[in-house]
Amino acid sequence: MSIDNPDLPDVVRASWHRFADTYEPLRGDLYRYCRHLTRSPWDAEDLAQDTMSRAFAGLGRMGSAPPNPRAWLFRVASNLWLDHVRRPRLTIEPAQTTSSPPSELRDAAGTLLVQLAPQERAAVVLKDAFDFSLDEVAGIIGTTVGAVKAALHRGRGKLLEPDVETDRVPSHGAVDAFCAAFNTRDVERLTALLLDSATVEVVGATASIAADEMRKQMLLGMLFGSQRLANAATQGGIETRFVCGALPTPPRAEARSYRGEAIALLWYAHQDGEHVRAVNRIEADGDQIVKLRNYFFTPDMVAEICTELGVSHRPNGYRWWLSRQGCP
Repeated sequence: MSIDNPDLPDVVRASWHRFADTYEPLRGDLYRYCRHLTRSPWDAEDLAQDTMSRAFAGLGRMGSAPPNPRAWLFRVASNLWLDHVRRPRLTIEPAQTTSSPPSELRDAAGTLLVQLAPQERAAVVLKDAFDFSLDEVAGIIGTTVGAVKAALHRGRGKLLEPDVETDRVPSHGAVDAFCAAFNTRDVERLTALLLDSATVEVVGATASIAADEMRKQMLLGMLFGSQRLANAATQGGIETRFVCGALPTPPRAEARSYRGEAIALLWYAHQDGEHVRAVNRIEADGDQIVKLRNYFFTPDMVAEICTELGVSHRPNGYRWWLSRQGCP
C-alpha cells in the first residue's frame, strides 16, 4: 500500500503559517536571547531557526497550547543550547586574549560572558535582560528556584569580560569570485563556483543540496528576486509592508570583512538609494563554494551585522508568503 500523499507539503506549510501567526511576533526577542547565549550572530540565528523548528514539531505532540508562548519558546531554545554545550568536546579551544573593537561587542541588554557556566549564563540573561520571574526562569531552564538563585549569585559575582573575537585576516577568494559573477548576472559562472556537493540555502525558507535544478533556481532568485520584491503585493514572496520603495533593479553584491570572515552584502535599489537587504555567508574549499547561505528572511541578524559595519539596511520580515498589509 502506498503511503505517498502529494498534498502533505501543502498541509504542513499551512500549519507552519498558522504557527507563525502566534510565534513570529516573539522572533525578535528569541534572537536576542539566542544572541546572549551564543558567541556570534550566525550561531544565534542558527539557534533561533532550530528553536522555531523544534517548537513547531513539539507543539504537534502537545495536548494543549502553552499558556505562556514566550516562556515556552525560550525553554525550547534553552534546552537546545544546553544540550549543545554539554556535548563532549573532541578538542579544547584555547582561551582568547585579543580584544575586539567596540563595534564588535554585544550591545544587547547586559553583556553575557563566555566564562559563565551555561546555566549561569541562561539564568542571568532570562532574569536581568528579559525580566522573567524566578519561577519562570526555573521552568525555562528546567531547574529549581533555589538553583536559579544560586546560578544568579555565581554569575553576577564573576568578573565579566567582553565577548571577544580573534583578529583574523579573512580569505576573500571565493567571495570575490562570487561577487564578480553575481554583479555580471553570470549564472553559469556562479553555478561553476559551486562544488557538485555544495548546498544552497535561503535561511528560514528553503534549501537545496547537490547539483540539481532547484539550486540553480535559488541562484536566479538571488539575482533577480528584486523584481518580485518590488511587486510583492501581487506576486507574493514577502510581506508588502516591508517592500516600501524597493525597485526591480537587480541587487549588487559587495565583499566585506566581518568578524574575521569574508561575507557578501547584497545591496538593493530603492527610491531613496541603496540599502542592504540580505547577507550571503560562503564556506569555501579553496576557490570553490561548499555552502552558500543567503540570509534574507533574518531581519534581526542582518540588522546586527549592518549596524556593526555601519551600512544602511532594510528588513524583509520572516515570511516569504503573500500577506496584503499596507506600507507603514
